[in-house]
Amino acid sequence: MPRRTRSLAAAGIAGVILAGSAVAPAAAAPSPTGWGRPATTDRTSPEEARRVDRVPTPDLDWYACYDYAECATVRLPLDYDRPNGPTTEIAVLRVKARDQQRRIGSLFLNPGGPGGSGTDVALAAPYFLGDEVLDRFDIVGVDPRGVGASEQVRCFPSVKEQTRAYAGLNVAFPLTRAEEKAYVASSKAVGKGCSSTGRPLTGAMSTAEVARDMDVLRRAVGDPKLTYLGFSYGSALGQYYANMFPDRVRALAIDGVLDADAWVGRGRARTLSQEDRLRSAQGAYKALREILVRCDRAGAEVCPLAQGDPLASFELVAQRLRAKPLVIEDPDLGLVRVSYADFVSATLGALYSPAGYDQVVGLTAELLVLTDPASGATARQQARADVVRRAATAREQARRYDFPYDNGLETFLGVDCTDAYHPADAASFPALAAKADRRDPYFGRLWTWGSSPCARQTWTVRDEDAYLGPFNRRTAAPVLVVGNYWDPSTNYRGAVGAARLLPNSRLLSSDSWGHTAYGTSACVTGAVDAYLVRGTLPAKGTVCTGDVQPFAEPPQNPGATRRAESSKSALAAAGVPGRGEPKRLPPVVAPLPAVGSLTIR
Repeated sequence: MPRRTRSLAAAGIAGVILAGSAVAPAAAAPSPTGWGRPATTDRTSPEEARRVDRVPTPDLDWYACYDYAECATVRLPLDYDRPNGPTTEIAVLRVKARDQQRRIGSLFLNPGGPGGSGTDVALAAPYFLGDEVLDRFDIVGVDPRGVGASEQVRCFPSVKEQTRAYAGLNVAFPLTRAEEKAYVASSKAVGKGCSSTGRPLTGAMSTAEVARDMDVLRRAVGDPKLTYLGFSYGSALGQYYANMFPDRVRALAIDGVLDADAWVGRGRARTLSQEDRLRSAQGAYKALREILVRCDRAGAEVCPLAQGDPLASFELVAQRLRAKPLVIEDPDLGLVRVSYADFVSATLGALYSPAGYDQVVGLTAELLVLTDPASGATARQQARADVVRRAATAREQARRYDFPYDNGLETFLGVDCTDAYHPADAASFPALAAKADRRDPYFGRLWTWGSSPCARQTWTVRDEDAYLGPFNRRTAAPVLVVGNYWDPSTNYRGAVGAARLLPNSRLLSSDSWGHTAYGTSACVTGAVDAYLVRGTLPAKGTVCTGDVQPFAEPPQNPGATRRAESSKSALAAAGVPGRGEPKRLPPVVAPLPAVGSLTIR
């Protein structure tokens, strides 16, 4: 069977319930020694309450699954204005609290995306959540509408038609006029496919619908109020829930934060691209520049780029690859082609990891040699071997085949295009991307092109019940907002903006690296855990420091550099870890998945 050539970078613009068993009742809200009672709390609107409260509480029929979990499926209204109308199937998974006698309730998780699997992250939870949280909460994951084990969205009637529509997306992002023309054409084809064949599910995948599903499922697990931890796009879901159901929040923590106003586009910002509002590229460039500055400071013994000017060296590699892609012929892999777009996307992928600085400078140093005709034979041979090794690893991680139908891009778009305002015409994206790249070098194009299929003239399906704000409601309990200074995906300014909008929230800042902050230090992890369990907020102005800092001593905790496995089969085979075992980072999914592959033709 021939392998499709579209890379993970191109295709991935694309990143549990309790019933029928005896459980302890959910604990009341934390005492005044935690957050206390706010002076006033906004109420769920009568319209929103009517939508969800008239849906009968689902009776979840749990069954054992994946070695240490329980699974269930439930059918929920496709349209909450028609509770007795068509339904969609939602998959849920829970890992039960280790101390059922002291169980507080259920902790709902979302790993981001949009399009990330909540059931995957819940199964991985014992590997990254703190032991006290695992002791006291049933961990619940929900696959949002159209995603994972839930009823899947499909924008094309066959893999053949999907592959033809996606043809122009087979680059990390377009650069030449020919690539831009093909990318625009495919963006239009995808938008039209999702607005026709993808219906009615694509018109019912907005974040508001997922928040409504989560409120019904909160009731199904027996919790009077929601306890929630959301990463990346999961931070947007948390903000939607907080503002749609403000009096139903017990504890809500968001990490790697998208400013919900910027995500949606309000007022005059509606005509801007989503990247113009979110400025993810600004965060990525800020992180890259700081790494290269610290490389220079650390010296050549620690950082190979410090033999010259690291910033100038990175730009020199970029200029050479813009002029001509590097092509390496390998007996095992065939042609390994590294374009400018591949270099940028691989750099962004590396920035998602706390230890990614090593990959950034390593790849740059290798390409600096390979793109210089004057380089010595020995240096070229070693650099060539390293690049081929990276490409082989990327190919294995991004392996895609023609069967079965892969809807990863469509799950991302089904939410983003339905949630937010986007420019009218996909043909406007070349100019928008070029402008973003001038403002935020290297990454502006990559982030801008991610939403091109959402152009409103071709993505015409709408959710009339999508929530467009406001996002400044006062919740029954404070929202804990966690922002990472050097996040290359969810710009730190998003956390600042969200905390400013939510009137009784608390901002926890972290001088840490990679995407999201939970697990990068005992400071962040302990603060989030204390809030979820006891309602204790960190002191105002708290700034944590990540265990991993560029070109410093490696951390004692290896989990500070590795993410937990997200494959259900791998997790089930490994079994649940015991109390006290080393933790890893959560397997988060960014709004634009980490595009770290090199293109192999």
